[in-house]
Amino acid sequence: FEAEASESESRMAASKSQKALRWKHREARGGPSVPSRKDDFSAQDVKVKARLKREGALDREAVKNAAGVEFWLNTHDHGEIEPENELEKTWRLKQDEVASLVEVGAASKRYDLKLGQLGPYACSYSRDGRWLLLGGKKGHLAMLDWQKHKVVCEVQVRETVKDVCFLHNNVFFAAAQRKEVYVYDKRGLEVHRMREHKDVEKLCFLPNHFLLSSIGMQGVLRYQDTSTGEIVAQHRTKLGPCKAMCLNSYNGVVLCGHAGGTTTMWSPNMTTPLVKMLCHRGPVNSLAVDQSGRYLVTVGTDKQMKVWDVRTFKLLHAYFCSAPAKSVEISQRGLVGISWGSRVQVWKDALQTKASAPYMNHQQSSGHIRQIRFCPYEDVVGIGHEGGFSSILVPGAGEPNYDSFVASPYQTRRERREHEVHSLLDKLQPDTIVLDPQSVGNIKLDPKQVVAQKKEQQRAAAAAIVSKQRAKNESKQKMKGKNKPTKRHRKKQLNIIRDNKEAVEELVKQKTAQNQREVGENVPSALKRFF
Repeated sequence: FEAEASESESRMAASKSQKALRWKHREARGGPSVPSRKDDFSAQDVKVKARLKREGALDREAVKNAAGVEFWLNTHDHGEIEPENELEKTWRLKQDEVASLVEVGAASKRYDLKLGQLGPYACSYSRDGRWLLLGGKKGHLAMLDWQKHKVVCEVQVRETVKDVCFLHNNVFFAAAQRKEVYVYDKRGLEVHRMREHKDVEKLCFLPNHFLLSSIGMQGVLRYQDTSTGEIVAQHRTKLGPCKAMCLNSYNGVVLCGHAGGTTTMWSPNMTTPLVKMLCHRGPVNSLAVDQSGRYLVTVGTDKQMKVWDVRTFKLLHAYFCSAPAKSVEISQRGLVGISWGSRVQVWKDALQTKASAPYMNHQQSSGHIRQIRFCPYEDVVGIGHEGGFSSILVPGAGEPNYDSFVASPYQTRRERREHEVHSLLDKLQPDTIVLDPQSVGNIKLDPKQVVAQKKEQQRAAAAAIVSKQRAKNESKQKMKGKNKPTKRHRKKQLNIIRDNKEAVEELVKQKTAQNQREVGENVPSALKRFF
């Protein structure tokens, strides 16, 4: 028995020495100290392990979330063409060279649709940039999922199509035909006929207000609510036929370019234009406003492209074109695209500063160009011309980061339905369309002269009431018990206070202003009472 007891004691001593050695190594590595008892040792060991495990899991989750946020929030940089030296010019690059330098997926976005017998074509992209709408002058309407090269619907209306545009989503689109405006769904079926819109040349849709605006040969600007079907406003411009119109997405104001060279800004709340500017010496062919609502670009028959500051309504820059430009458009990144004849030019940094040379230059081989459009969230420019439709690559044109709450290119059917309901709930009233949207909901203070005039009128009215009451009191027949000394004294004191109140207030204001001049402006307010 003694031998067995000695062996057990030696084993216990060895295990204790090994545990002590392990804890010394932990202390050397910065671990917890050795507990005094065995129970405390095991318990603290489990607690430390659990705490370290939880902290490690939290750290890994935080790193993962940070990586996800960094990926989704403005991490994708926009691409652009950068020359290696001063001798290289970006406008000399052809589309074949650009397509060979980009990846295969981006190069597939350059294509041509040959539809020579039904052109020239007007084109429009949806807000998310996924869908393309084409309208041929000889009655051909087509809606495409252009990234997959898939035709959604195609219809021949057998009438002249002057302009096309999407409504609140890709399910419905409007087409300005020979006499009236028609609304079609994505199956190509006619769902509505707008008889009030006559001889329309241009269409424009306000997505935040669900308003479809149109103007044409009659010079009448009409607003129609697409959610209720009611005509909100009809304004006679009295400036003749109009073939140029665009939307300022910042404040919802519609801009129209007229044959006399003037540009007007309209709101459904006023029968007269908010602003009227003389921009060109001839008819205005096209105009566009950037997303910030600060810069306006107009082109006319005087062979000039002009950049205007919308805040001050002053001319910033003027560019000369070799021929009268027919279409102008501004991309999400601020690139300006113009077209005349069969040529397309894209200008970079041409709004804030005066650019010396174009960014890109493209010669279309399919005839006269009718309209150009930048595709949202893509580095693509759509060109509608006599031979059909063409898509060219313009690096740096689209915004690389999209907001799924505004427009998502990967929207499913369920998400589209929910987004449509939320858009109707958040729909803005036409009364909110003003030049300065920041002023909506603020209190407009009257000028000082108007305030002083109102105070003087109030004083005169109060004095007239008091004098009338005094005359009435004096003409009364005094009865016994109604003319006590205390009542007479009270009336007298009340009249004195009323008569002297304004004079006392004016005296107090003058004394306060005099004290402020004597004290000075540099003295703190807490010390002014000692002067």
